[in-house]
Amino acid sequence: MWLVVGLGNPGSKYAGTRHNAGFMVVQRLGQRWDVEFDRRGNSSRLAEARRGRTRIFLALPQTFMNQSGQAVQSLLSTYKVKPENLLVIYDDLDLLLGEIRIRPDGSPGSHKGMRSIVEAIGTTMFPRIRLGIGPRPEAVEAVDYVLSRFSEEEKPKIKEAVEKACQAVEMIVAGHLAEAMNTFNRRQVDFLEK
Repeated sequence: MWLVVGLGNPGSKYAGTRHNAGFMVVQRLGQRWDVEFDRRGNSSRLAEARRGRTRIFLALPQTFMNQSGQAVQSLLSTYKVKPENLLVIYDDLDLLLGEIRIRPDGSPGSHKGMRSIVEAIGTTMFPRIRLGIGPRPEAVEAVDYVLSRFSEEEKPKIKEAVEKACQAVEMIVAGHLAEAMNTFNRRQVDFLEK
């Protein structure tokens, strides 16, 4: 069993913003797997899917980003999911727009949603996928930038990154984390040079 959580802020005010990149991936997975987010509970909207014999819960926490840990801890407890089978997807200012990075574990860095999760569940030992939303223009405050929407020029790049992240999720829940890392942990220039 897996719990796949996309981080973001609930409500139409935040839909499509950079900080909701995690939501975008999980919502796209719902479309790819033809499942509806028709359950509510544990401060989340949930969809249940099966990939082969694997049961997977897709979750969109309805707490705000900085309280994501509350929803995640509740979901892990309710569905008896071990942290190593928790996959969290979120935005990263330090990666260029369109890049993704997969890690099996590690520090939450400066991301407040990830910090909240680590504090709530008491471990950093769970996989995660980061989607690049950078670079932030120097004249723009970080909080304003992450809550801004993608420009028309940027939309194709984030759409492509969302699709790559979905492919990575499918590999990870099938038991191929290392392969997903080898496939997707490349800088954009690596792809351009091929």
